[in-house]
Amino acid sequence: MARYLGPKAKLSRREGSDLFLKSARRGIESKAKFDTKPGQHGRTSGARQSDYATQLREKQKVKRMYGMLEKQFHRTYEKALGMRGNTGVNLLTLLESRLDTVVYRMGFASTRAEARQLVGHRSIMVDGQLLDIPSARVMPGQTVAVREKSKKQLRVMDALKLAEGNGFPAWVSVDTSKMEAVFKKMPDRDEFANDINESLIVELYSR
Repeated sequence: MARYLGPKAKLSRREGSDLFLKSARRGIESKAKFDTKPGQHGRTSGARQSDYATQLREKQKVKRMYGMLEKQFHRTYEKALGMRGNTGVNLLTLLESRLDTVVYRMGFASTRAEARQLVGHRSIMVDGQLLDIPSARVMPGQTVAVREKSKKQLRVMDALKLAEGNGFPAWVSVDTSKMEAVFKKMPDRDEFANDINESLIVELYSR
């Protein structure tokens, strides 16, 4: 299954919320209506979705938000299932500690897709070592930095400037002058993704 390469706003409308797939400097189209599904006139019927459809839609939303395909997403869920504690929270914690997401949260990229490109193009270092695996897990205390020769990339500078203006998450400490940051801790559940209902995903995979 290939990655979706179509309009990003269409995906957000399909899921009924902003998936943050587009850079904030461009923004998702101001006319995009998240309560109207894609199509010329949108969906006019208010038919109630089945529990299964609701669970599936939530999973699809989170997969698209983090830019993952089903096999990789399910593998992450299986890992979360084997961990102690709440499976849904474990799943989101694993997603948030992926290198591409950490790079995005630190402001080195304006979208997760752009962060994946930076990692894949060997522009990111972890604890002084190049790491080009977007799914690699970052642990608390590790330092993530933009490679020296990549620091002059306009997209990196623009993304960091925008992120600095918006404010960084509490679980990262960013030195904008050095373009490096520390992943201080795993984020608490109430610190991110308030529009995600992870229990629906657990219910779906538990069927």
